[in-house]
Amino acid sequence: MKHIIAVLFLLFAGNTFAQTADINNFLVKESLLKNSKLAIIAADSLENPLEKINGTYTFSVSGFTQELTFNEGVAILPLQINKSAFVYIKHQNDKGTHSKLLYIYKKEGNLNPFTISRIFLIVIPLILVILIFAFKKFIYIAAILLVIFLIFSYNNGLNISTFFETTFDYLRNLV
Repeated sequence: MKHIIAVLFLLFAGNTFAQTADINNFLVKESLLKNSKLAIIAADSLENPLEKINGTYTFSVSGFTQELTFNEGVAILPLQINKSAFVYIKHQNDKGTHSKLLYIYKKEGNLNPFTISRIFLIVIPLILVILIFAFKKFIYIAAILLVIFLIFSYNNGLNISTFFETTFDYLRNLV
């Protein structure tokens, strides 16, 4: 009888501490401490914060795996942002991959995260290539614009592998 009670207690205790809530959407804001760190806020599909999220979740931040501890739906990234940069944040769970590409604009110690629609990563180079084929005289100008786009992206932390990973994640989620 003691063993049955012990087993039932362990089963009950195990279910109590298990993570039952998934993060399927998140927001990225500047940390309230203004210490050049970003806060990830678990949210529902309507961008409302979910305060019931507690525990440790694995995120990929620009290719680096981070174990983030959520407390009442908020986790702070341990990495400080020193200058304006692109940041690609991805979380994978049983319901799929959830990711965001952000441009973090740093001015006077404040961080302003802007979510970038990944369709622009497809449309801008595609328009330039179409213009090159449509107007032969536009080849040099379009090539210069494409190089400027790639240099700006690379200098701000969006390398080619992140560019393709972001684009393929976006296309995979469309299907």
